[in-house]
Amino acid sequence: MRLSQFLLAFAAFALGGCRSPYIAATLSNRTGEPLSLIELDYPSASFGTQNLAPGQDFHYRFKILGSGSTTLLWTDAAHLDHKVSGPALRERDEGTLTITFPPHAEPILNLHLINRAVGGEP
Repeated sequence: MRLSQFLLAFAAFALGGCRSPYIAATLSNRTGEPLSLIELDYPSASFGTQNLAPGQDFHYRFKILGSGSTTLLWTDAAHLDHKVSGPALRERDEGTLTITFPPHAEPILNLHLINRAVGGEP
């Protein structure tokens, strides 16, 4: 009987899953010009892409370790470097972050959390 209970508990764990919370990020270039050296710095790490063509999206998932603010850096088609502050994140936050580069305007950073970590900084 114990073996069947163990197998049932294991199946529930495997199907229901115990997974780490993450942020699903999407970078979208709607400028009509190519962008390069796009980087998002977040607590304890960063990610990015070398190039983002007009109309192109870049998807990335990341786990947050620590707490703090984000910073977005990129280079436009005129080879000018840019930097903007983004939303604060906490370890164990979960949700989506969309970053849209519109024509002739600063990027729009939209954070939607489905699970906001309790306590900590920011």
